[in-house]
Amino acid sequence: MPGLLRLGAGVILVILIMFIGSLVLWVGTPLLCLWVGSWVQGATGSLTAAVGAMVAAMAGSVAMLATTLAKLSEVHRAIYLAQSLEDPGHAVLERVLVIGAAFALATFGLWFLFFAGASPVPIGIQI
Repeated sequence: MPGLLRLGAGVILVILIMFIGSLVLWVGTPLLCLWVGSWVQGATGSLTAAVGAMVAAMAGSVAMLATTLAKLSEVHRAIYLAQSLEDPGHAVLERVLVIGAAFALATFGLWFLFFAGASPVPIGIQI
């Protein structure tokens, strides 16, 4: 963390934006695709059209977010190189994506177990 503070607010801002983009990738994209699919099925009554729309929405949004996150990773690298520091490569983007996925998975697990009314043990199994 002291190394990030030494580099300035620009690096911290880029990493924060990458983290938010990662959360949108792991949480926002599936929710958007479910919304698109439900809207299409409600309008057409066709499950095939709904699934097709969901696949198209998923492909488009993932491609857009991946491109944006790659450009942010390049901005991060440029800041490091401008200060004559060692090239970090895309390691920061990889870490941000893994941390974002873990955060999204943990949040979903907490929601599923405690707020969705789900039972952690399937019905019919006695402990």
